Amino acid sequence: MATTILLARHGETDWNNERRIQGHTDRPLNDTGLAQARALGETLAEERIDAVYASDLSRALDTARIVAAPRGLAVTALPELRERNFGTWEGMTDEEALRRFPESRNGGWGDGETPEALAERIHAALEFIARAHPGRHVLVVTHGGPVRAVLAWCGEEHDGAIPNCHVHRIAVEDGIARGID
Repeated sequence: MATTILLARHGETDWNNERRIQGHTDRPLNDTGLAQARALGETLAEERIDAVYASDLSRALDTARIVAAPRGLAVTALPELRERNFGTWEGMTDEEALRRFPESRNGGWGDGETPEALAERIHAALEFIARAHPGRHVLVVTHGGPVRAVLAWCGEEHDGAIPNCHVHRIAVEDGIARGID
């Protein structure tokens, strides 16, 4: 039985505005991010949500808590839902990273986790959630990189930034994910 995953990126942080590479660096939501999280809660107010999971980084965890609180739902924090670890690149602006590491223009992004390792980690986390909640509807709040990896898993390409608090609906069953919206 397929599990419906409502996959959302966290609300905005100051580093998003500054185009800084966040990765595993724990940055809080800014005022805009808090408003986006509240708006996400309103957007999903009529949707069935049986469980809520989030990355353990505060920007995702706080976004999820804002949506879950009016429903009386607890949020399960999973480190496996974190953004990609960008190693020493974290804290640099995109421009600084490209200036210091011009070879990155050809697809490299830091000395941390590879895109393949991120995708494997995220797929395993969503499969775990699907097995724990078969036939249920689960909100998962994560980050742009993981959302992009899941969309690729579903056979969808996404160029450009993943909008803050945008929801993608997918179904996960028996190790297969597919988009449903």
